[in-house]
Amino acid sequence: MQRRLLLTFIATGTALAVAGCGFELRKAPNFPFKTIYIPYAVGTALGIELRRSLESGGNVTVITDVRFIDQAEVILDVASETREKTVVSRNAQGLVREFQLRLRFVFRLRTAKGKELIPNAEILQQRDISFNESAVLAKESEEALLYREMQSDTVQQIMRRLAAVTEL
Repeated sequence: MQRRLLLTFIATGTALAVAGCGFELRKAPNFPFKTIYIPYAVGTALGIELRRSLESGGNVTVITDVRFIDQAEVILDVASETREKTVVSRNAQGLVREFQLRLRFVFRLRTAKGKELIPNAEILQQRDISFNESAVLAKESEEALLYREMQSDTVQQIMRRLAAVTEL
């Protein structure tokens, strides 16, 4: 009986401590706009993931057709998405030992009337990857996985920046 009371007391105390510290599960962001025009969201993997993330909250409609641009409250202009792979180090024989993968995304957000809400912003992701000639296929798979991870990271950063816009 005392053990049960002690466990109940500990569980209640833990629950109160977590609730009291301000801990809250991450919710879908709340955007100040209901429609956004992203022509970029059609053909690229990053664009498709961005579109899905924006629409998953249920309160934003993504417009990709230029014929309906006048219905959009804001426009996301994508200046560039660049994937780079550079050599970081070589061994004594001059063979590559390590690469650095980079994903650079440059964009801006403006209203349909031209007011700039987010000036040109750049998101840069980079990861280092070792290279081994005996495991080329495995390293190619690892490289593709790292690019997908960087892409998801970039989408989450874009979402946070769009949610930080307070007024149109």
